[in-house]
Amino acid sequence: MSETLLIYAASEQDANLYYAAHFWAPDPFVFARIGGRRILLMSDLEVDRAKTESHADEVLSFSRVQAQARKGAGRPAGLSETLDFFFKERGVRKLKVPGSFPIVLADALRSKGYELVVGKEPFFPERTVKSAEEVQHIRESIRLTEEAIKSAVDVIAESEIRGEELWLRGKPLTSELIRKVLHLTLMGSDCLGRETIVAGGTQACDPHCIGFGTLKAHWPIVLDVFPVSMKTRYYADISRTVVKGKPSEKVKKMHRLVQEGQEIGFKMLKPGVDGKHVHDAILDHFEKNGFHTGEKDGRMQGFFHGTGHGLGLEIHEAPRVSSVSDILKAGQIVTVEPGLYYLDAGGIRIEDDVLITETGCEVLSSFPRTLQLD
Repeated sequence: MSETLLIYAASEQDANLYYAAHFWAPDPFVFARIGGRRILLMSDLEVDRAKTESHADEVLSFSRVQAQARKGAGRPAGLSETLDFFFKERGVRKLKVPGSFPIVLADALRSKGYELVVGKEPFFPERTVKSAEEVQHIRESIRLTEEAIKSAVDVIAESEIRGEELWLRGKPLTSELIRKVLHLTLMGSDCLGRETIVAGGTQACDPHCIGFGTLKAHWPIVLDVFPVSMKTRYYADISRTVVKGKPSEKVKKMHRLVQEGQEIGFKMLKPGVDGKHVHDAILDHFEKNGFHTGEKDGRMQGFFHGTGHGLGLEIHEAPRVSSVSDILKAGQIVTVEPGLYYLDAGGIRIEDDVLITETGCEVLSSFPRTLQLD
C-alpha cells in the first residue's frame, strides 16, 4: 500500500503542492494522497474553482468536513481536529510530510497519535523529470525571456559613451533602467521578473548582486534573467554578458573561456553522468588556462559557484551540476552557467537551459552570446 502524503501550504508559494494539485491559490489548503488518490480540502471560497481547475481526484469542502468533526467530537474543531477526523475515517495513522510542513500543525497531529515522517527533497522525485508538456512550457518561458533580453541589449547598444559611463538620451544609463526594460517586456508577455540581475563593473563580481547605479563603458554587464510564466508557472533562466565599448584583453579571454566551459558541459551532459564530474571538468579548464579560483584581496574570485541547477516550477530545484555528486537523468532540465569573476576585470557569466535527452543534451536557449556591442 502506498504511503499517505500530507501537504498544508499555499500553492502560490509551494511548488510541491502546485505540482501535486495543479491548482494555484494564495491561501493554504490541504492536499492528501491516500492509496494513490489525490484529495483536496478547500475553503468555500475556492472549492468550486478547485473542482474545475485542479487535477485532484476528489475535492471536499473543508467547512463541511470541519462541521462533521465538530459534531462527532461535540466541541469546536480547528485544523488539526478536522484532519484527525478526516484521517480516522480513512484508517490513516502515518503521514509523510515535506520539510516545509508547519511545525505547529505537526506537533498537534503527533499529540493525537499520528506518526509523521519528513520526506527528503525532492518530495516528489518524479518532479525532476519533465513531461513533454512541461518541456514545452519551459521552452515558451525561454522564448519570452530571450525577447526581454533582446530589448535590454538593444537599449545598451543604443547608449553612448561619455567618459567612463554609458548615457542614453541625455541621461546616465543605469542598472535600474535596464531592469525596468526587462520587467516591462516580460510583463507584456505575462511573465514576472523579480530580483533580475543587471550588474556592471565590480558589482558583477558578486554573482547575486542585482546591480545599481550608472553602468560603466568598457566593463562587462551581466544580465541574469529568470522570470516565471504567470500562465504556466514554469521558469526560464538565461544569462548573457555584454560590453558597450572596448573590453580589455582579460575580459575577452574570460568570455571565451566561459563559452568553452559551457561547451564542455554541453558535450558531457547525458543520462548517468555525475553533475560533479561536469563541474570539475569546467573548473579544471579554467585553472589550466591560468584563471584560478580562491580568496584574493579578501574576496572570492574565479569560478566559485555551481555550474548549474534544475529548472521547472522553481528557479532552483533538483538536480545540481556542482561540487556535490548528483546523477543526471533523461528528461531533466538544468542550467549550464559557468562564470569567472575578478575585481580587476569584472564578472562574466553565460547561462543556457539544457534538456537531458536519451543520448546527450539539447540546448533550449539560443540568444547570441556576443560580448561586444557596436
